[in-house]
Amino acid sequence: MNRTSKILRYVSRRLLQGIPIILAIIVLNFFLLNLAEGDAVDVLAGEAGSATPEYMDQLRAKFGLDKPLPVQLLVYLKNVVTLDLGYSFRHDMPVSKLIVDRFWPTLLLMVSTIILAVGFGILLGLLAAVSLNTWKDAIITVFALITYATPLFWVGLMMIVVFSLNFGWFPTSGMENIAAFHEGFDRVKDIAHHLVLPTITLSLFYLALYTRMMRASMLEQYGLDYVVTARAKGLTERRITFVHVLRNALLPVVTMAGVQVGALIGGSVIVESVFAWPGLGMLAFESLFARDLNLLLGIFLLSSALVVAVNLIVDVIYSFLDPRIEIG
Repeated sequence: MNRTSKILRYVSRRLLQGIPIILAIIVLNFFLLNLAEGDAVDVLAGEAGSATPEYMDQLRAKFGLDKPLPVQLLVYLKNVVTLDLGYSFRHDMPVSKLIVDRFWPTLLLMVSTIILAVGFGILLGLLAAVSLNTWKDAIITVFALITYATPLFWVGLMMIVVFSLNFGWFPTSGMENIAAFHEGFDRVKDIAHHLVLPTITLSLFYLALYTRMMRASMLEQYGLDYVVTARAKGLTERRITFVHVLRNALLPVVTMAGVQVGALIGGSVIVESVFAWPGLGMLAFESLFARDLNLLLGIFLLSSALVVAVNLIVDVIYSFLDPRIEIG
C-alpha cells in the first residue's frame, strides 16, 4: 500500500472517530447552556417591556421550549443529523445561514493570524536559539515576554489610537467600506486594509507563545545525541540547524498551533468587539446575552468540528516533518 492510500485511510478513520466526539460535545454544551436561568422568551418579553404569562407560554410552545430537556435534546440531535441547526430567534433567520455569513470573516482573521504568528514565531525563535545569550536573543526574549503579558483589548485600543486616529493609516473598525461599493480587486484591497490591525492585535499573543516555544525546542534539540554525532562527523552548524534540528524542533510548534485553533475563536471575541469585525466571535458574544441557544450551539458545533479537522491536518503534517512517524 503506497503512502497516499495510507493517508486517505487514516483520514477516513479519524473522521469517523471524530463523529462521537462531536456528538458528545453537542450534548455537553446543550445541558451546560440550559443550566443558566431564563430562555429566549424571557429575553424577548423583557425587551417588549411586558408580556402576559399566556403569551409567553405560546411563545415557548412555538419555539419548542415547553418540552422537557431530554426531548429538546433529541429533537436537536435529529435536526443536526439532517444539517438543520434550527432558527435564530434574535436574528429571525436560520442559524446555518447566519453562521455561514459570519464564518468567512472569522476564517479570514484566523488564517491570517495563524500565518503571521506561526511564521514569525518560528523565525524569531530560530534566531533567538542560534544567537543564544547575545543581544538578539535578549531583545527577542523581552519582546516575547511583553507581548505575551499585554492584554489583547489594550493592544487593540492602542492600535486604533496610534495607527487609525493619530496617523490615519488604517480604518478604526469594520471589515470593509460598504459605502464605497468596491468590486473585484478593489474590494480585496479594502478588506486587506481593514484586516491589518485586527490580525496584528490577535497574533501578538500567539507570536510570543510560538517564539518562546520554538526557542526552547531548538535548544532542546541542540543538546541531543544526534547533534553531537553530526558535529563529530564535521557537518557545519548551518547544515545541522536547517537540515536536522529545525524539522524536529517544529513538531511541538505545529502541535500547539493545532491546539490553539479553538482558543483563537475565543480570543477573536475580544478583537472582533474592539474592531467591530463581523465574525463568529462577536456573534457568539451577542447570542449569549440574547439567550439564543440555537445559535450558540451552532457556533460551538462548528468550532468543535474545526478543531477536530485541524488536529487531523496536524497529524498528517507530522508524518512529513518526521519520517519516523507512520500513518496507517
